Amino acid sequence: MIRDAVAADLPVIAELIRALADYERMADEVVWAEADLGRHLFGPEPAAHVLMAVADDGAVAGFALWFASFSTFLGRPGIWLEDLFVRPEHRGAGHGRALLDALRQRTDGRVEWNVLDWNEPSIRFYDALGARALPGWVQYRWLPEG
Repeated sequence: MIRDAVAADLPVIAELIRALADYERMADEVVWAEADLGRHLFGPEPAAHVLMAVADDGAVAGFALWFASFSTFLGRPGIWLEDLFVRPEHRGAGHGRALLDALRQRTDGRVEWNVLDWNEPSIRFYDALGARALPGWVQYRWLPEG
């Protein structure tokens, strides 16, 4: 089952983000306070949204954190998938695909995301969906401190 997250999900969302950061070898980059995360996800003007994948036994299997984007070339909104994570014990049960299908249903525009170049299992999964890497593009990041 896929459902929209609610404020009561904040502790499990925080846990899933930390688990994703551990998997991506980036745990030291998780610097938010949970209250701030909650304000940005569930406050009056959410900056992003979360979908929860729930297993048959009621356990949260994974999540997708996303926000609206816009393509000037298509002239329509799309979705930027910031994070997709399924707990290891729930992988292979269709939760990742269900999360992506739920996002695909929310827009007739692009659904886009990044994947680490060493993450072969995810790359194989995305390729099997029919998604493709964008050759010729280089990702940039500009941090507040320069």
